[in-house]
Amino acid sequence: MAYAQAAWADGGVFWDAVRGRGLVVSDLAAVVAASWGIALCAQLSVPLPFTPVPLTGGTLGVLYAGAMLGSRRGLAAVALYLGQGACGLPFFAGGSGLAYLLGPTGGYLAGFLAGAWIAGRLAERGWDRGFGRSLALMLCGSAAILACGLVGLARFLPIDRLLPAGLYPFLIGDAVKSCLSAGLLPLGWRWLGRRP
Repeated sequence: MAYAQAAWADGGVFWDAVRGRGLVVSDLAAVVAASWGIALCAQLSVPLPFTPVPLTGGTLGVLYAGAMLGSRRGLAAVALYLGQGACGLPFFAGGSGLAYLLGPTGGYLAGFLAGAWIAGRLAERGWDRGFGRSLALMLCGSAAILACGLVGLARFLPIDRLLPAGLYPFLIGDAVKSCLSAGLLPLGWRWLGRRP
């Protein structure tokens, strides 16, 4: 409990509290593992017939990486994920390679950087400790991803199709993912506080 309380008091994130318990894993290993976790979440993909952007679990992985690792390590995990996908590893939902980053989903993928940083920054301020603030953390990160996605998608769609194809289909999914996540983050802290 003392480690969780120390991380809470120092503005640390969940990863700092776990490491404080003597876990011998470097930050680099955590960043690599988080990038692979994002890639795994991105494979949960549902193509939508009316938009070139699929509904994926990637945003969930990105926001968790930020919330659990903090802004800098979360940002590094997303950058590594994007780099691995750009190099051809099958990490993106439905494709890989640099061309995929420059296509209709490229803005959303770039928005992953902003989403992870925002989630991490808010977690560093203790927003991952209770349901209400965790929900706000997730929604803020999702909003950043969606905003960047719309900017990128605007190069491919006429303005009258932009919101119906690039925003509206994702609002319910993001709200559901955010609610589920907001319940899990505080549970992790409670679990850590009870561990001897």
